[in-house]
Amino acid sequence: MLEPQIQKKIKKIENRRCIAAILSTVFMGAGQIANGQFIKGFLFIIFNAFVIINSIPYFIRSFQGLVTLGETPMKDHSLFFMVYGIIALLLLLVILAIYLFNIRDAYKNGKLLDNGQKPASFYISLKRIIEGGYPYIVLSPGLIVITAITILPMIFSMLIAFTNYDLYHSPPKHILDWVGIKNFYKVLTLGSWSKTFRNIFGWTVIWSILSTVSTFGLGGFLAILLNNPRIKFRKIIRTLLILPWAIPAFVSILIWRGMLNTNFGIINKLLVQLFNINNIPWLYEVFWARVALILVNLWLGFPYAMILITGILQSIPGDLYEAAIVDGASGWQKFRNITLPLLLYSMAPLLIMTFAYNFNNFNIIYLLNDGGPAVFGWQGGAGGTDILISWIFKLTFQKLKYNYASAISIIIFIIIAGFSIYNFRRTRSFQEEEMLQ
Repeated sequence: MLEPQIQKKIKKIENRRCIAAILSTVFMGAGQIANGQFIKGFLFIIFNAFVIINSIPYFIRSFQGLVTLGETPMKDHSLFFMVYGIIALLLLLVILAIYLFNIRDAYKNGKLLDNGQKPASFYISLKRIIEGGYPYIVLSPGLIVITAITILPMIFSMLIAFTNYDLYHSPPKHILDWVGIKNFYKVLTLGSWSKTFRNIFGWTVIWSILSTVSTFGLGGFLAILLNNPRIKFRKIIRTLLILPWAIPAFVSILIWRGMLNTNFGIINKLLVQLFNINNIPWLYEVFWARVALILVNLWLGFPYAMILITGILQSIPGDLYEAAIVDGASGWQKFRNITLPLLLYSMAPLLIMTFAYNFNNFNIIYLLNDGGPAVFGWQGGAGGTDILISWIFKLTFQKLKYNYASAISIIIFIIIAGFSIYNFRRTRSFQEEEMLQ
């Protein structure tokens, strides 16, 4: 007779964790009160009451504004409504995190009671939070700043891609409307817009590959050449070769722009005198403008690649080469079997990062030729040397088509993020780092 009652009592005691979790789910702090943690429970209850009384009306207004983007022109500003909605969403995520922590805390301390242990007092719990969460407490101001200046604008710009925000639908004179994926559909499939996007995207990929390969190719060649101890005055030569990189790129690009002028540039004058040819339209024909871009970028970028590769070469143990010499390896065999594999192992992440950088290398495109020359039939003011990021700039500041620019920005983000993550994970250095952890 007594045994079933004892088992029932034990089962009832063991259910404290579930009861506390359910109570905290229904009302924050109730589970803590049930566990005997009155101070912590009352703090959660006060927070819960504050959220219910003050925050719920705010959230309703903010989310309603985010959905409708306003109703009355010149009175309701759609962009402000969007920002308020994003802020409300971020605050809601914070409240949700505190709510889940409240449930977890109630369950965890209820489990201690089920096991016959006493939960820690409020002051001990507070001390543990301060000691264990000290890194997070220190990082929290920076996280708040990052959220305000990075995450919030990023979400805002992404949402613009799903509206009709352009020159003819500009608040507060007009109320913005949500248009779904219509902007993506137009950019990717609509006649001349689709043609423009395909051409610029193709050139962006070609530009990124050629600019990366050319700078690292020339930089690697010079680094290997100057790593040979038989070459005299290596330090002086390296110093001279670094000068193009030491000069601010802004200044160098503008100087090159003048030198590449078709009629008055020094480059055409030299070529005409040396080879008796006609002036080359470096900046006025698409092909030659793209060639000029690659050459100028090579001038600006090879010193950086040379420095990096020189550092990698000097970190290779000399014992490997000595052993190869003993085995009778030729210079080419040493390069192919020792130098090149170790270079590629260390350079793979750098190549990926450089490719991603060149994919969005706005400065050289804009400063050298403003993305020109113009191409007949291309939309959004796009020119023959424009890459996606410079086209976005023109769409935003010249054509005021913010919706299309935002849609293309999302496409760029997906491409760069996907490419970088996939290739980083396939590099040997990344895989070996995972194995060491």
